[in-house]
Amino acid sequence: MSKLCAPFIAALSLCLTANAQLIDTQADYAVIMDYETQDVLFSKNGEELMIPASMTKIMTAHVIYEAIENGELSLDTELIVSERAWREGGWATGGSTMGLEIGETPTVEDLLRGVIILSGNDACIVLAEGLSGSEEAFARRMTELAHDMGLDSATFKNASGLYQEGHVISAVDLAKLARQEIDKFPQYYKYYSEREMTWNGITQQNRNPLLGKMDGADGLKTGHLEISGYGLTASAVRDGKRRVLVINGLPSSQARADEASRLMRLAFTAFDTRTIEPGDAAIATLPVWNGEEREVGVKLADSLRVAAHRSAFPDATAEVVYNGPLKAPIQAGDQIAQLVISIEGKSEPVTAPLVATEDVGTLNFLGRAIEGLSLKLGEREDA
Repeated sequence: MSKLCAPFIAALSLCLTANAQLIDTQADYAVIMDYETQDVLFSKNGEELMIPASMTKIMTAHVIYEAIENGELSLDTELIVSERAWREGGWATGGSTMGLEIGETPTVEDLLRGVIILSGNDACIVLAEGLSGSEEAFARRMTELAHDMGLDSATFKNASGLYQEGHVISAVDLAKLARQEIDKFPQYYKYYSEREMTWNGITQQNRNPLLGKMDGADGLKTGHLEISGYGLTASAVRDGKRRVLVINGLPSSQARADEASRLMRLAFTAFDTRTIEPGDAAIATLPVWNGEEREVGVKLADSLRVAAHRSAFPDATAEVVYNGPLKAPIQAGDQIAQLVISIEGKSEPVTAPLVATEDVGTLNFLGRAIEGLSLKLGEREDA
């Protein structure tokens, strides 16, 4: 390990005057994620399995987006409404519904909007049957795709999020799913910010409590079951920064709305993202073996963005980790070390590659012999 130069430490730990706000929540599960860095800024039971209820429908939509991109469906594809979709997801169930009628042939786009805006259980079943033949097969596809995306906690038993034993995902993975949906399918993300939808003459409102109430809020999905409580996966943008919020296990829709608003505001005011530019100057020097120079400078390979609670930055620590001594020859731009930044409140350190700032050639034969002799003499002294 090597010490870092003072100017770099100053750039890392530049203090802010804003007072840090301690974070707590009455939600059973909560995660705040920075969109750009993918850092989890706050977590309460974020890694634990939970019942996502209708927040499941983010994954349902994601599978359909993938199918459209693969050419299996198009937005204009018409799918028929089955009796099962009407019986298990229609008005008579008392649950969230698009209000489809048996034998109707809505388009995939109609159904996607029905899933996202209206949380229609019937629309979920129609999409599942239309793509995979059955909701059970579609749920298996959901789970497989989730695991391919790195969402290892996810197990889906249906497309709607209605309660089935073993239908679970963690809040962290739900936040990752939301981020990937925004990142990979921006052309479809617009559906999440629509405030209402009319189908068969009936207009219903989007249940997301942040839409129209908080500047920059543009998605994603609510969820509620008696067994899981009230939840929300949300995202918002402010001053060019995006945060993703997941909460679940709240006692009422009002509590969900209040907590979503409070935590999303804190996501922007209590946390900050710092950018450290590579620059030309070395941030540290490392010893070199058999080199024409005994040291080589290192600098960041690329810009580094670090997201954390504002109060944690002044006490952040950074160190250079490498396998040494380094052996010549070394070329400028070679990755030879790693920067490791430890910040209170973050479960994992932030890491970034470091590259050599200049070339270091190899010593000639005589120089290597002298270097070897010096090493042996040093070993004797140590003994």
